[in-house]
Amino acid sequence: MSSKTKNQDDREPSISIIPLGGLGEIGKNMMVIESSEDILVIDAGLKFPDEEMLGVDLVIPDTSYLTENKDKIRGIVLTHGHEDHVGAIPYILQGLNVPIYGTKLTLGLVQSRLSEFNYPFDISLNTIEPGDIVRLGGLEVEAIQTTHSIVDGVAIAVHTPAGTVVHTGDFKIDQSPTDGKGLDFQRFAELGRRGVTVLMSDSTNADREGYSRSEIEVLKSFDEVFSKAKGRIIIATFSSNIHRIQQIIDVAAKHRKRILTMGMSMEKNTRIASELGYLKAPSGMFLEPGGLNRCPPENLVVITTGSQGEPMSGLSRMAMGVDKSIKIKPGDTVVISARTIPGNERAIASTINDLFRLGAEVIYEQVSEVHVSGHASQEELKLMLNLVRPKFFVPVHGEYRHLVYHARLAEMVGIRPENTFIIENGEVLKFTRSSGRRAGRIKVGKVLVDGKGVGDVGSVVLRDRQHLSQDGLMIVVVTLNSQTGGIVSGPEVISRGFVYVRESGGLLDEAREIVKDVLIECEQEKNTEWGTIKSSVKDALARFLYERTERRPMILPIIMEV
Repeated sequence: MSSKTKNQDDREPSISIIPLGGLGEIGKNMMVIESSEDILVIDAGLKFPDEEMLGVDLVIPDTSYLTENKDKIRGIVLTHGHEDHVGAIPYILQGLNVPIYGTKLTLGLVQSRLSEFNYPFDISLNTIEPGDIVRLGGLEVEAIQTTHSIVDGVAIAVHTPAGTVVHTGDFKIDQSPTDGKGLDFQRFAELGRRGVTVLMSDSTNADREGYSRSEIEVLKSFDEVFSKAKGRIIIATFSSNIHRIQQIIDVAAKHRKRILTMGMSMEKNTRIASELGYLKAPSGMFLEPGGLNRCPPENLVVITTGSQGEPMSGLSRMAMGVDKSIKIKPGDTVVISARTIPGNERAIASTINDLFRLGAEVIYEQVSEVHVSGHASQEELKLMLNLVRPKFFVPVHGEYRHLVYHARLAEMVGIRPENTFIIENGEVLKFTRSSGRRAGRIKVGKVLVDGKGVGDVGSVVLRDRQHLSQDGLMIVVVTLNSQTGGIVSGPEVISRGFVYVRESGGLLDEAREIVKDVLIECEQEKNTEWGTIKSSVKDALARFLYERTERRPMILPIIMEV
């Protein structure tokens, strides 16, 4: 952009759009909209760790930019209750006590997660409904009804001094939604007629042709499964997919079956959705946890977690035969009603194979229509672009290839390529009513959650874990005379994950002699610096072990003085 145009930008009201997560990846969604006086955050999600993130439980966005500008933050607005959009909230609030806005079910799920954390302050949770407009500083935030695979999803329109910014959240266009609440075409079209400066739209299925199938089609597939099943039916799905759970309830009622929920998140989300009126079931349909054995197998439906092959989930425990309450046996029908999240393919395949080995009939997306996506495919994405007719377009929510496909769709419906911005986390876009440009980059990254530790596992720790997993560990323990540096006891050489002592005792004896020679040499040179001694031991031992085994275990010298 020319300097003349930049000067024009400086005279016009402007906004900045900064993704902290969710671009170039699936999950960890978090978007910042910033004016001169105010910051609004849309969503605060998590993602599950990649295979190389050994021992890591969750990944959340780096919010250091927000911490540095916390006086400008007016609130976090949530589009829906999926973990990849709200799961980071309990961790982020530890450093940012800001108001949160969301629909009733979304906040119910957030409140449940927050109850697990003992905060020393009150958290401001504010309910919004589709059609509501809330003023946050100099910004007006409007919620718009959308359809997704969870109840109470909304898009967000932010009315700013630089025009209207529309963020679709996750959406699809379902003409026959199970709850009867379809996408608000009229409001999107009205915003488009009035003029939208920027549209940010869900790109998850931008590489899928046509339309996403309706949830009503899953209902037909479930009915067929229930009709054919002779024994127990076990269904694994996302605990937040309230639409899907309601369909299971409806089909179970039709076939006069009773339901048991398994898995902490499934039990919790089902209870919350029922209390808020989003799940409706005949009285007495749900079994109490201890009522499993009082229901004949042919009348039992189990709804459980584990659709992604998570190691400790209900379905995985059943597949491994370690679940205390349910043992899979011939005659059982297991349905996996979920789309595979990239990176989970091996875990799911392993779970399916184990279930087949136990004699179950397993039904999953590739062999039956027991799942439909909650995200818009190409024709629905083009319709959204045509309804909103933005001046500038930013594809969001997806891996880089999804963003590229979405940008191509925008060009097909008439948006000029120079008005579409494919960006990644941390890139800053600056918009006025008449112009848009790239405006630099901020520091962003990943914060790793491991147990109760948030951010205390970094690249060095991950590298060490990877090293240990591949080549193991060798510990050298020796006691030295503090005055002379001579050996008082040892050295002892301990191997873990490197070689089996009984079969490689000779190697360890040789390693012990190598260490002893290094220590004697240090004593003769009157070198008593611990750091130097440790480095000499590690270097000599590493060379010896690589020559003999072509492996590089982690070497940990422990030196004590007397």
